Amino acid sequence: MEKLVIFSAPSGSGKTTVVRHLLETNNDLAFSVSATTRKKRPNEVDGKDYYYLTIEEFEQKIKNGAFLEYEQVYDGLYYGTLKSEVERIWSNGKSVIFDVDVVGGLNIKKIYGKKALAVFLRPPSIEELMDRLKKRETEVEHELDQRIGKANEELKYEKEFDIVLINNILAHTLKETESIVKYFLAL
Repeated sequence: MEKLVIFSAPSGSGKTTVVRHLLETNNDLAFSVSATTRKKRPNEVDGKDYYYLTIEEFEQKIKNGAFLEYEQVYDGLYYGTLKSEVERIWSNGKSVIFDVDVVGGLNIKKIYGKKALAVFLRPPSIEELMDRLKKRETEVEHELDQRIGKANEELKYEKEFDIVLINNILAHTLKETESIVKYFLAL
């Protein structure tokens, strides 16, 4: 059966680490590459990290109904999940794994229902999340404040997910997610 596994979490909760681990340990999964209008960073590859689109291309795909979900983060910056990605992965006989924001994850779950498992990965606390984001050193102070504000909003949605996992000790979280995903894919 064609299945989808959705991981959503506030930034800094560890979802990208968890998703990468699951891709390395489960050959039945393939990653859904998102589309974006943001500029490609050095070392990023179109079609592997993201599908890099112009604003015009992205907006045309919106008009054509090409997205499962999308978000305009701010004027001119879009992120979204193309329907064609799910079809591409399923045609290769794999289940789809997503690393998406909370609202996008819930939108995908609504579309696919029981074919999808929606997992919310949360930090043990907002204080721990702040520490993790500071250690990443990828944001300046005002960006850090924005991420924390967004995280507080996203945490309000956790009850809408099928499973909520607290990522306190990464090794335990990785084992638990392996087990959960293996069970779901075997149903």
